[in-house]
Amino acid sequence: MIIKGKVHKFGDDINTDDIISAKYLVSIDAKELGSHCMEAIVPDFTKKVTLGDIIVAGNNFGCGSSREHAPLAIKGCGVSAVLAKSFAAIFFRNAINIGLPFLESFDVDKIKEGDLVEIDLASGIIRNITQSQTYKTQGFPEFLQEIVKEGGLMNYIKYRQQGK
Repeated sequence: MIIKGKVHKFGDDINTDDIISAKYLVSIDAKELGSHCMEAIVPDFTKKVTLGDIIVAGNNFGCGSSREHAPLAIKGCGVSAVLAKSFAAIFFRNAINIGLPFLESFDVDKIKEGDLVEIDLASGIIRNITQSQTYKTQGFPEFLQEIVKEGGLMNYIKYRQQGK
């Protein structure tokens, strides 16, 4: 699975309240949540995002509460993947549940805001097209790629139950 998009860069310790403010947790609609994604730290973030873009961040991305709303908001605003140095464990799990791909890489510091990046989830190859650089990280396991392809864990389970 290949993902290609423009980079939106964030630092360390981006927490779930940064991703989606608690006042919006009355909804579970991805588009509604997505319309408020990251507004606590970048008020016009959703105006800058185009479908398929990629968030790149530092350490401990998605720390804070266990709300599934955070990766849902990211996906709902059109972001196709998240690259970070590390992820909070609960964000990791929730991202899988809703079908949001992510990769850990220590090379994220080399990637700049606005760069065009292509990610090969299977191989873990990250190509920074803007800077003509390539980085390698651990690939996304095949079964997790299947979950992403089906749009999340529940859709994947339904798909598997149908014998496909």
